[in-house]
Amino acid sequence: MNQIRFSTNPNDFLNYTTEDIRQEFLIPEVMQPGEITAVYSMYDRMVTIGVMPLKEAIKLPVYEDLTKADYFLERRELGIINTGGEGVVVVDGESFTLANKECLYVGKGKKEITFASGNAATPAEFFVNSCPAHHEYPTVKAGLADANEVNLGTKENCNERTIYQFIHEGGIQSCQLVMGFTALKTGSIWNTFPPHTHLRRMEVYYYFDLADDQLVMHFMGDPQETRHIAIHNKQAVISPEWSIHSGAGTSNYSFIWAMAGENKAFTDMDGQDVKAIR
Repeated sequence: MNQIRFSTNPNDFLNYTTEDIRQEFLIPEVMQPGEITAVYSMYDRMVTIGVMPLKEAIKLPVYEDLTKADYFLERRELGIINTGGEGVVVVDGESFTLANKECLYVGKGKKEITFASGNAATPAEFFVNSCPAHHEYPTVKAGLADANEVNLGTKENCNERTIYQFIHEGGIQSCQLVMGFTALKTGSIWNTFPPHTHLRRMEVYYYFDLADDQLVMHFMGDPQETRHIAIHNKQAVISPEWSIHSGAGTSNYSFIWAMAGENKAFTDMDGQDVKAIR
């Protein structure tokens, strides 16, 4: 399965219904057993991919109708975070074993990538994001111990969380991709609040480690004209550069964030005053 999502004028967005927002920005079925899914967004040409191999390995397609390339990474780079059981990614013949919450960066120029699960009963779930690249960087694996760990929030504000930065200015090098994940502690539900925008970069959120009977209310839109949609476990949302991206869950959860755009400065954010949010 592959789809194309076109960009939206923020003024038009103000007239969207809940269903319109879900159709344009929500990726409801990222992980499909034994399959690979892909959504090509016109926001900074980000491609969001989900791979859930079972008994058979899955090869990354060229997606020629989307890329018009001889191979997928001819002009692209990608980042992978495994949110399932142990898996293996093979990059041009070199194997990388990824445990749960481990990351792999694959640079421009690599021609053949395959994904496999160590055990089909507990399959790997590879969340992948890819954006255009102009330079070849080496393939690098990182575990939690390799990530830049940032602890934020307070128990009183229900937003105690740990940010794990993998692909960023001070970590794994890339052309423009920035990627990592955030884990909320038990009793905390708010992420990225107060919210922010960053006109230099778009972003994709992938919510996981959320019980099936729980949900996250994801807030987006102009800070003075906010909208929201309900998101469940293993669903992703595309966030335009003009939109806030924040969520509150009915329990704690984790989410992968992936950015692409003009720069890789994680702190390049236009923060919003809580009192001004509407």
